[in-house]
Amino acid sequence: MLRTRLLLLAMLISTTAARAQAPDSVFLEELTWTELRDLVKSGKTTIIVPIGGTEQNGPHMALGKHNRRVHLLSEKIARVLGNALVAPVIAYVRFPGTITVTDDVFEKVLESSARSFKLAGFRDIVFLGDHGGYQRDEKGVATRLDREWAATGVHAHAIEEYYRASEAEFSRLLESRGYGEEEVGTHAGLADTSLMLAVDPRLVRANRLQPGDGVHGDPRRSNPQLGQLGVDLIVTRTVDTIKKAVTRQ
Repeated sequence: MLRTRLLLLAMLISTTAARAQAPDSVFLEELTWTELRDLVKSGKTTIIVPIGGTEQNGPHMALGKHNRRVHLLSEKIARVLGNALVAPVIAYVRFPGTITVTDDVFEKVLESSARSFKLAGFRDIVFLGDHGGYQRDEKGVATRLDREWAATGVHAHAIEEYYRASEAEFSRLLESRGYGEEEVGTHAGLADTSLMLAVDPRLVRANRLQPGDGVHGDPRRSNPQLGQLGVDLIVTRTVDTIKKAVTRQ
């Protein structure tokens, strides 16, 4: 009887301790405020701000492609860095499309978010944009904040290499493997679709892989193996760039 009670007590203590631990997550919205506070105090002082966008991606790919992709890639980047967390995705952005905000509103959202993260104790605020239409805006906000915060030890970074890797570098990689420029495309083509198949195939309609109808390229030969090449390239290039940016401070 006593042995059974001791065993039950041990199980209860173990369960309580497990519940008390922070989840194995780098996503800000999955943490309690005390877990976040403790993680920042323990050295996780870099916050990645993923910026997506909601727009048409041809008849075969969901409107939230940019949002889902930057969310999942940011997680991989944060885990490799080891000292980073990931903010909620900014899904309403400034380029013309399905859901659009004006330039000034977009920049104010970035600026307000960065100021909030500074107050929360983060030392490096990193903008990662998955679309080319607002790269200049990201850079402008980061530059202004970095100048303003020069004496505080807090820095804002616009990591444009993330976008360059996902677009230009990944396209060149595919072309070096024998795929034509017209097939690789610039929007919802082979490159774009393969990346989505690698990170979240649920957003791709495999029975609708056709050129045209808002597609710049040809997605018909897209596959997750090609997409994984892009994922590895983007994560490696972005992690290296963030590390260099933080070291240069």
